[in-house]
Amino acid sequence: MLAALEERLDAEIDEAHSLLAQNQRLAATHVALVQEVAAARHELGHTARALASAQEEGDLRLREVYERSMKMEAELRAVHEMRAELAQVRLDIQNLGAARQELMGQVQGLTQDLACSAEDLQKVSALKAEIQEIKHETQHLRSGIELEKKGYAESYEQGQEMQKNLISVASEVEKLRAEVANAENRSRAVMSAGNQGYVGSYGNPKGNFAPNPYNTGYSMNQANAVDSASQYGPGATHASWGAYDMQRASGRR
Repeated sequence: MLAALEERLDAEIDEAHSLLAQNQRLAATHVALVQEVAAARHELGHTARALASAQEEGDLRLREVYERSMKMEAELRAVHEMRAELAQVRLDIQNLGAARQELMGQVQGLTQDLACSAEDLQKVSALKAEIQEIKHETQHLRSGIELEKKGYAESYEQGQEMQKNLISVASEVEKLRAEVANAENRSRAVMSAGNQGYVGSYGNPKGNFAPNPYNTGYSMNQANAVDSASQYGPGATHASWGAYDMQRASGRR
């Protein structure tokens, strides 16, 4: 029995030693676990702080991203507005180009009008010079016409005087013709009552008959009348006046 107790006691002692060793191991494990928990807690604190810092940094980045997105959105709206303004500016440029083309056409038209106006001014200057020349010629023609009027008046008076002289000469010639006719009638009467001696002495200028007192005067007056008629007759007078009228007409033209 004692041996059984000793065996049992040895078994219990061995079990106690085993439990003690296990307890030591558990204590060491506990210490290690406590250390690990402390380290884990420290790590968790560090991680929490890192997470908080990361969260703050993320919030900051998120805020920056948000602000950037808002800024980019504002810039995008500004870009859209600038695009609209650019389109309007392009449209205005096109309109200004069309207006410029129109203005260039107007400028060309005005330049042509100015050139035409310059030509017209030159023509006006030439016309003024021609008008002045025509005025001088007109004044000269007026002076010539006045002189022609004076000459015409003088020639007309001379013609009237010559016509009166011709009328008086013609009346004298008629008187002389009447006297000659009377003398011829008397001569014929004498010849019809004459004798044969008269017939023989007809051609002799020293005959019995007295000389005709009108023969010499009549011949001279007749020659003078013929010369006067040929020089101052109506036909010559009208011809001279016709030539004078033609000269006056050409002077007026």
